Amino acid sequence: MGSQDPHKQNEWRRLKMSFSNAFTGIIKTFISERNFRIHCGAAILVIACGFFFRLTLIEWTVILILIGGMLALELMNTAVEHTVDLFTKENHPLAKAAKDAAAGAVCVFAAVSCMIGLLIFLSKLF
Repeated sequence: MGSQDPHKQNEWRRLKMSFSNAFTGIIKTFISERNFRIHCGAAILVIACGFFFRLTLIEWTVILILIGGMLALELMNTAVEHTVDLFTKENHPLAKAAKDAAAGAVCVFAAVSCMIGLLIFLSKLF
């Protein structure tokens, strides 16, 4: 009659759980990580400026890729920090190197994002 395939039900349940876990990770990171909140605030400011300066479709695409990449990278940095902390609370040189490298990746992407943002927004002023 109207019964669904149990395999499909299980797949949908797993998919919904996967999205639920992802959103939980984003929310918990927002609550616990100051830098993630700073990046979210900067993203809101950049989006507001985008509307103010009437960005083109291509400019919006670039800005949204940069915002998404920045937030995703900050989430990965948090994951690296938590994983390292799970394995050791000691000041181990490799633990420090892993955390520093992840933070460095965020810093590089943030710097390049700022440069690209300046290119886009300054071209609207001059």
